[in-house]
Amino acid sequence: MITKEDVLNALRHVEEPDLKKDLVTLNMIEDIKIEEDHLSFTVILTTPACPLKGLIENACRNAIAHFISQDIKVDIRMTSRITTQKNQPLTNIHNIIVVASGKGGVGKSTVSANLALGLASKGARVGLIDADIYGPSIPIMFGLEDARPLAIETEDGKTRIAPVEKYGIKILSIGFFTNPDQPVPWRGPMASNAVKQLFNDAEWGELDYLVVDLPPGTGDIHITLTQTYPVAGAVIVTTPQNVALADTKKGIAMFLMNSINVPLLGIVENMSYFTPAELPDNKYYIFGEGGGKKIAEQFGAPFLGEIPLVQSISEAGDSGEPVILQSGNPMSDAFLAVAEKVAQQVSIQNAREVKSY
Repeated sequence: MITKEDVLNALRHVEEPDLKKDLVTLNMIEDIKIEEDHLSFTVILTTPACPLKGLIENACRNAIAHFISQDIKVDIRMTSRITTQKNQPLTNIHNIIVVASGKGGVGKSTVSANLALGLASKGARVGLIDADIYGPSIPIMFGLEDARPLAIETEDGKTRIAPVEKYGIKILSIGFFTNPDQPVPWRGPMASNAVKQLFNDAEWGELDYLVVDLPPGTGDIHITLTQTYPVAGAVIVTTPQNVALADTKKGIAMFLMNSINVPLLGIVENMSYFTPAELPDNKYYIFGEGGGKKIAEQFGAPFLGEIPLVQSISEAGDSGEPVILQSGNPMSDAFLAVAEKVAQQVSIQNAREVKSY
């Protein structure tokens, strides 16, 4: 007769590729059931967006076949329990991911929007804050230019802001509260307080990930946010030009300062290359090649991927339907891969904090 201990001993030989420990030590195996020649159990992944799900499942099957029996029927349920970053004061928000860039015009908001939607497409509960006070573009990208969040009264008797929901995620932007045709002439402290209100005064509910689209550069909002809330990590967006790369290095250096100390989840290189519609197999690196990878190597950060310069990406954002929603589109697949890698890196960072799950 096969026992649960036999199953656990077999699965001790399956290592979680990112966390470098076996699944049993990481408490990722649950609900073991044995009935004659039928075995079932559940593997608890650290994120529903895990890009290694298939690899881990195959490794479990191979371990059972090798250490127990090749004849037993094995049913494996792959599910997830998203880890939470350490010392998070917003107890209902498990992980805060900031998206930043050294300079404007590199597609940071495009990456933020598609990253949030990519995480949600994997089953995560996701919120998106547009913290770019002086140039909020998330309302346009989601077709929410006329949206106005409602004020709701919560069970504790407080009046809070209800985020706008679209495409399965919850969204708040300063653009919801200002006239889009008027500038926002706020000094740094006013802008920082406005962003803090989007965190503290909103009824977010339970979120696995809160993606924050930061303003370009290195200013008051960056410092206030990272020193007020524990941030799981930063995604840095750049383009291949030398000017953008130089500013990107400064932006990365800010997050690595001792007073801020935010982990780097990785680098996304936007507008990496151009592929004409009539020559789909050709890549033209019109702004330079490999700059994002070099910066990632220089700072020891993961390189999350190249996003090509394609008209459909900007058209999708302008139409209020981000390109990742277009299933089967190569651009959709590229952003989905970025989302999976970001979720993967968040899990790794959290594992370094708590050591096990």
